[in-house]
Amino acid sequence: MATIKLKQIGSPIRRPEAQKKILIGLGLGKMHRVVELQDTPEVRGAIARLPHMVAVVD
Repeated sequence: MATIKLKQIGSPIRRPEAQKKILIGLGLGKMHRVVELQDTPEVRGAIARLPHMVAVVD
């Protein structure tokens, strides 16, 4: 299955609790951390909820 690399570009400070939980679910939580996840509809949906905090890395 295809994979996707995500990098956290926004801080979770002063964000709603739901957004913090989504970050933790993606394996992020600290600035500039990069994770590689399977490219599934669930992951794509989480990315769509946090476009201001997560970037897709090539």
